[in-house]
Amino acid sequence: MTADVLVLDGEDPLAVAAVGAIHRGDVEALRRLLADHPGLATARLGPRTLLHVVTDWPGHFPAGPATVALLAGAGADVNARFTGGHTETPLHWAASNDDADVLDALLDAGADIDAPGAVIAGGTPLDDATAFAQWRTARRLVDRGARTTLWHAATLGLLDRVRACFTGAVRPSPDEINGAFWGACHGGRLPAVRFLLDQGAAVDWIPPWEDLTPLGAATRSGATDVADWLRSHGAG
Repeated sequence: MTADVLVLDGEDPLAVAAVGAIHRGDVEALRRLLADHPGLATARLGPRTLLHVVTDWPGHFPAGPATVALLAGAGADVNARFTGGHTETPLHWAASNDDADVLDALLDAGADIDAPGAVIAGGTPLDDATAFAQWRTARRLVDRGARTTLWHAATLGLLDRVRACFTGAVRPSPDEINGAFWGACHGGRLPAVRFLLDQGAAVDWIPPWEDLTPLGAATRSGATDVADWLRSHGAG
């Protein structure tokens, strides 16, 4: 961090005022604060930036897209990193909160759609969105050009992309197939589930990230059609 970056404690009156304006959606109050306090747009509030505040859980704050545009226009770094146990950008957080409007605003302001650093295996915003079942932002990221893997395609039910992963010279590994199968069950994508079982997926495979079978993942997601189909194919 460079010496000219403003660093504010969370209890600092300026930080409290800025965060309050963001949470209320009071764009004009935030505009005045930015005008009165040069450097506020790029300030760090502990491990976060103001753009992280806009996208923090639970997201969907009033006037979120306008707030993103204001901060970006004032010089905020749309690709700034959280500085705690992970290095997520604001786009990761918008993806994790299913806040598609704010996600669009960040991308319009130049956010890196495939930025690494997610809490999910250090991956991209799409990794967060699919893992946390945030389907609006997951699909918006794909629509706007995010790079997809077999996992993403299976979890979102993009069957053409799933099939394409099996047409190249290098076939997906058993772990990749099993992981994609689990993801398709998690996403409730029955056509992808069927296809991947035909490709050799193990119906009761348990992933390293949680002790939950594909049937358990489908049941948790409320995908009764997938759960019933799995049981009919021997899932326990």
